[in-house]
Amino acid sequence: MSTEPGTPIRRIVTGHDGQDKAIIASDGPPTRVFDQLGEEGLVFYEIWNTQGAPARIDRNDEEPAEDRLVLAPPPHGTRIRILDIPPDKPEADFDAVFENIGGKDAHVGEASKRHASFHRTRSIDYGIVLSGEITLLLDIGETVVRAGDIVVQRGTNHGWVNRSDLPCRIAFILVDGVFEDGLA
Repeated sequence: MSTEPGTPIRRIVTGHDGQDKAIIASDGPPTRVFDQLGEEGLVFYEIWNTQGAPARIDRNDEEPAEDRLVLAPPPHGTRIRILDIPPDKPEADFDAVFENIGGKDAHVGEASKRHASFHRTRSIDYGIVLSGEITLLLDIGETVVRAGDIVVQRGTNHGWVNRSDLPCRIAFILVDGVFEDGLA
């Protein structure tokens, strides 16, 4: 797989044949790619999801179906996706973006006073920058995250802003979580 934004992504899914031998069940691009999200250049490549824990390992080699793109992982489940995030545009309509990515309930937006991309999910998210750079904004503080850097995002208000002049490609693994200590 190329790590450059806009280049094809290859997804390899393993499985089992009728004699319980390990096989390559599919090898090709992900079947769920979303690019009409309200911000030009923003692309979600949905790689896989699990619908519960422990995750089912069966002979069905198909990704669990979903009716639409959903920001958060399924309840008690996981999600892996890759995003191409374009350079920040002040005119971007993040209300529309979050509606289109199934994350309207997570969108904090301008109420954060930091950036219109602010949101919060009840999940642990591992973000791995594959190419480019992006700025992670929090209620207090921010940091530039570059290719090879990994962010462990723990259910906090946050936003992603690409202040560079090139797109950023970032992989996310999301794990459903439970707020404790009054954090909900």
